[in-house]
Amino acid sequence: MLAVRGHLRLQRRDQTLGQRGRGASLPAHVLCAHAAAPTYADRDLNLLDAYSQAVVQSAEAISPSVVFIEVSKVASAGWNRPRRSPGEMRGSGSGFVFTPDGLILTNSHVIHDAGTLNVTLSDGRRLSASIVGDDPSTDLAVIRISAPGLAAARLGDSERIRVGQLAIAIGNPYGFQYSVTAGVVSALGRSLRSASGRLIDNVIQTDAALNPGNSGGPLVNSNGEVIGVNTAVILPAQGICFAVAINTAKFVAGQLIQNGRIRRAYLGVGGQTVEIPRALVRAQQLKHETGVLVISVEPSSPAERAELREGDVIVALDDNPVRSVDDLHRLLTDARIGSSCKIDLLRQSQKRTLSVLAQEAPT
Repeated sequence: MLAVRGHLRLQRRDQTLGQRGRGASLPAHVLCAHAAAPTYADRDLNLLDAYSQAVVQSAEAISPSVVFIEVSKVASAGWNRPRRSPGEMRGSGSGFVFTPDGLILTNSHVIHDAGTLNVTLSDGRRLSASIVGDDPSTDLAVIRISAPGLAAARLGDSERIRVGQLAIAIGNPYGFQYSVTAGVVSALGRSLRSASGRLIDNVIQTDAALNPGNSGGPLVNSNGEVIGVNTAVILPAQGICFAVAINTAKFVAGQLIQNGRIRRAYLGVGGQTVEIPRALVRAQQLKHETGVLVISVEPSSPAERAELREGDVIVALDDNPVRSVDDLHRLLTDARIGSSCKIDLLRQSQKRTLSVLAQEAPT
């Protein structure tokens, strides 16, 4: 009855409107324009639909490549996991397949010092894995599994990303497998201190939520291409998360596959960044006001053979300014292994130049 009464009421209203409109009806194009005009709510819905579709499509594209990594290792500082057996700890993280033959990219801190590695694929298969290479200085590692039908992730170009663009993270936070979070690229060109003490350059900052267990998982763009490897969060801050740029990861992965490690030059000194008095800067015509104070020289090292001493302040390497320990790290690349390097330093307020034959850094 309610439906019928409503129908009759509508009919009567239509008849009344029709009578009133005789001889004074609105033009047809005005009525059409009024009916078709989108509201603000419609526009918002369209935007939300486009955002949702981008996240869904990216998640569907990358999910088959994402893996859950379970690790057992000897208990060490920094691990706070339930103890399963005397001297053994269990942990977990994420990673993603990036070649069809089973190479997986993840974080170094996820698999470093691992006793056993097991990988669970998105289709439920659980496989043992082996370590191909590990680089704590960039917090990146490559592991390998052997299985048919693997889906390799598409790697993007981190040089093309822009602040504000969509960023989607997928991983296994706290063991909740294949969890998807979305946000934006908050900043580019950040630096992050690794466990080895070196700076990781060109780090991506994002507000896509990351939690323990997301480490090693992919950060992807709206096309489902990997633009970074999720690596760290700042606690207790919210929305400040970091990923190693995929271009850095490509280079490191290539070196790890080829050599099992990243080759770097080595001098054999311990140092710290110090300020140089302005009077000394002017007197020696230095280009900057900081340098690296040598606080230790390792026995039988290239530095000892070159007669570097404790108390020397390194200010340049091969005419490249050395303002900090990080500058020195950046300059000691594999290209300098086995080559003679010119070191400019201050010794007792006097500028001196020494020649050092750099060696490959021990693992």
